[in-house]
Amino acid sequence: MFDNFQSFPYEVRKLEATEARLERIYRASKLGLKGDSLALASGMLPTEYRQLTQLDPIAEMAELKGRADGEAEMANVLRDAALAGDAKSALEVLKHQHGWVAKQQLSIDVEQRISITQALEQAQTRVIEGVFKEVEAQPVIHVKHKLKEKVA
Repeated sequence: MFDNFQSFPYEVRKLEATEARLERIYRASKLGLKGDSLALASGMLPTEYRQLTQLDPIAEMAELKGRADGEAEMANVLRDAALAGDAKSALEVLKHQHGWVAKQQLSIDVEQRISITQALEQAQTRVIEGVFKEVEAQPVIHVKHKLKEKVA
């Protein structure tokens, strides 16, 4: 499970931007890793990586170069797939690189003409017919109820 697990120090080491360290930063950045993940994949603690980038700007340049090369590599893969006829790839290139948006609008035109006589006929079918009867007022009777307690 932890085949590649390395032992990390508990103290921040004084690091230098060696060629091997810059190569590890470049490779991790090219994969798309950022921040703490990039530092750990490069064999450093996050605080060590931040310290290294502040003391030696070439470390940050290795990260930027790796990120740019990784993005260019994926852009070429996507472009090659689109040129080979992959419609999904072509749509993704259009959307993300060229700002293209598929039409999201529907246009529905409904024209209906109603004559006045037809409207009156429809209204007549909705009328409720009936007989009503007037009810005289009756006195109101109040009933008092007593609740019985249930004994369990």
